Amino acid sequence: MTNSEFEQLRSASPQRAHRVLFDEYCAYVYAIAASKLKVCGSREDIEECVSDIFAEVYRCCETIRSGDGELKPLIGTIAKRTAIDFYRRLSIRYGHTVSIEDDTVSQYRADTDIEAESERSELRRLVLAEVEKLGEPDSRIIIQQYFHGSTVKEIAEKLSMSEAAVQKRSTRARQKLKKALSVSGITG
Repeated sequence: MTNSEFEQLRSASPQRAHRVLFDEYCAYVYAIAASKLKVCGSREDIEECVSDIFAEVYRCCETIRSGDGELKPLIGTIAKRTAIDFYRRLSIRYGHTVSIEDDTVSQYRADTDIEAESERSELRRLVLAEVEKLGEPDSRIIIQQYFHGSTVKEIAEKLSMSEAAVQKRSTRARQKLKKALSVSGITG
């Protein structure tokens, strides 16, 4: 979304403009916040950080009225800076002293089972590889449905398909995926 597109939406309906902006960039912002807060933040902390990020994005978009540039770089910068500030606050609260910029440091909370987390990560990678083998639009439907939590209606709108077609493709894709996963030994 460009700045001018956002301006047009905002002039028509500020609430709709904020909703469209949130819908378009929520996953992007969540990924940034989660990557910065994974060491010391809970899911609730990450969600609170995402809310803070969007509040700052909305405030910033209200004051910046120049150019027709893309909003994604601005949103990414705001997300990163806000997440770092949030990380610092959490670090003080929980006593963590690891640098957020040090990607080589791998510190886990005491309640994290490293072996189980590694197995889940590997399983996710294998399942996602099988999902991608389904091809378009089936892989996109499954990813939207099960990884992003989108409804059939939302997916149908995004893919310009009928809800019935999305539902049918989802059912068939899940059957193919179940068969592929059992053949590859991923499921029992």
